[in-house]
Amino acid sequence: MKARGFILCAIPLLLLSLAAPLRAQQAVTFPSGDASGQGLLYLPQGTGPHPALIVIHEWWGMADWIKQEAAHYAADGYVTLAVDLYRGKVATDADMAHELMRGLPQDQGVRDLTSALAWLSERKDVDKQRIGAVGWCMGGGYAIQLAVAAPHLKAVAVNYGALPTDKSALASIHAEVLGNFGGLDRGITPDSVHAFETAMQSIGKPVDAKIYPDAGHAFENPTNATGYKPADAADALIRVDKFFAQILHP
Repeated sequence: MKARGFILCAIPLLLLSLAAPLRAQQAVTFPSGDASGQGLLYLPQGTGPHPALIVIHEWWGMADWIKQEAAHYAADGYVTLAVDLYRGKVATDADMAHELMRGLPQDQGVRDLTSALAWLSERKDVDKQRIGAVGWCMGGGYAIQLAVAAPHLKAVAVNYGALPTDKSALASIHAEVLGNFGGLDRGITPDSVHAFETAMQSIGKPVDAKIYPDAGHAFENPTNATGYKPADAADALIRVDKFFAQILHP
């Protein structure tokens, strides 16, 4: 696992240092119901079988920062599939992002993710017993929904994503769960995080959730001009790295 907190403090260095890994991305499609899902695949060195990760984007779509995160995980030894829930569309402003998110039926999003998980599980270079998911914002909410829909998912990291509290749904989660949230987030509030923790704990499912008191929504994204918190982002992303290293690596 590579420490990356110092990279997050300098966006130009981030883009420069990750330029080479981004060239290794492969556009892929996979069956998803009657349609085809799509994403970008990043491969680690070696023949495997490797642990694998599904990376789920924010409401912006498959933006460069999500690609950089996916490349990072591949460099750390995971077969990494960044699923494009918008199927090629990327928002250029908040209004467009809002419309794209509203235009994505939840059942289609979950179907694309479960189909991506099945596609990864069938690859010879993937250990199907060691697959996790990570998402941010909208993608964080979809990551925990994937854990509900796919009980064999091993680990899930939710970064300021919407959280379910219905115990019948939570009972389906068998993945280890880690979360990072902003104490000033007016959408995914600390109260909603605590409600999720309480509901999970009541059915014997532990959650490793951390709330950063001075951070708002999307505090990990370096392109968030008004809300990016470099120190909190570095800590949160390293927490995710360590979590996956502990759960998914042998």
